[in-house]
Amino acid sequence: MTLTRPARLAGAALCAALALIAAVWILKDLAALGSPADLGWYWAGDHHFLIRGRSATSLVDPVLLAVSAATAVAALRSRHAASALAATGAVTLALRLPGLWATDSGALVTALLALALAAALVALAAAGRRRVTTSYEQPPTRPRTGPAVTAGVLLAVAVLVTVAWEVYWAVELPVEITVDRFVGGRSVIKPALAPPPGWLSLVLVALYGTAAVSALVRARHSRAFGLLAGVFLTAGGIADVARTGRNELVGRAEDLATAPGMEVLSAFFGLLAGGAVLVLLAGRGAPAAVPGPYPPHRMPPPAPPYPPPPGW
Repeated sequence: MTLTRPARLAGAALCAALALIAAVWILKDLAALGSPADLGWYWAGDHHFLIRGRSATSLVDPVLLAVSAATAVAALRSRHAASALAATGAVTLALRLPGLWATDSGALVTALLALALAAALVALAAAGRRRVTTSYEQPPTRPRTGPAVTAGVLLAVAVLVTVAWEVYWAVELPVEITVDRFVGGRSVIKPALAPPPGWLSLVLVALYGTAAVSALVRARHSRAFGLLAGVFLTAGGIADVARTGRNELVGRAEDLATAPGMEVLSAFFGLLAGGAVLVLLAGRGAPAAVPGPYPPHRMPPPAPPYPPPPGW
């Protein structure tokens, strides 16, 4: 299956609009904080710059900006355009949904716009597909077995790590704060556009799990979902490694039984595993099987002898 040309153009336009929304908020935060480095540290989890202004964006926003821009290009050029549009639309829907109960009016309007655009992406990916009818068109290919299985295992481990941290926080924190981590509340201080941390973990578990299963069974859509999962895993790993390094937690990693030690290990795992997933799934896929002119288990008729006898 492939996408029609009108669907490709419309999908690219929708992705460009999503990227523009994120870019506007990021530029607004740059003006508020006054320094790209400060904004980067804020995204990494260092919130010591609140005295000069508060960021409305989180790490999710630059990641969605990059993903939307990349999907816009894929919509125009890639054989995996349909799955790329579906993956980006579904993840954007999930991440922007908590904005519907935000108290900030700007965040609410942004959520409504993003949800409408993301829903249109998912619908377009489903309705704009058509069968490959010409020989020069390239249908989506399956990933190669070795890289796909390796990426699937890494993503499955990422699911376990994310779930383990949520279980840890559920045990360590009071029940009301644990609930607020998933639905939002006064006890959770976060940027206006950011989803609640527990909600973000649920979305990432769903994304990593879907990508892991898709990669392990070598589905045709595994590249789109796997690369998207790899981007989120890598971005989170970069932010966590930077934050733990700045907070001087790396030196405490000798005792792996402590929470700081596990935090450092999780940070480096996210960085390395995410980068590995991107490399493994970005390579060339397995060659598509060339269909023969005859049904399976049926031999073609014998070739005529040369020279053919009279009446052949």
